[in-house]
Amino acid sequence: MRLTQQEQSGIVEAARAVLPAGSRVSLFGSRVDGSLRGGDIDLLVEPGAALDAQQQVLLRTRLAARLYLLIGERRIDIVLATPGGATAG
Repeated sequence: MRLTQQEQSGIVEAARAVLPAGSRVSLFGSRVDGSLRGGDIDLLVEPGAALDAQQQVLLRTRLAARLYLLIGERRIDIVLATPGGATAG
């Protein structure tokens, strides 16, 4: 995994502050492969509760804003998994 300690801590803190209880956040994409360089931070968010479309947008916006404050502006993709296995992002 290619995240600094600051990035890891920031992701955990932002998730705890913004996401509903029982949510999970997973890193995927190029940052998972330690042999690669560069790339954006790809996060898969599995909310602990069902969300309507407006709540999904609000959640992604708040999470991105919190991450920018905690770890600085990085290219971050947030993919939101919805019940039934579909993703929104």
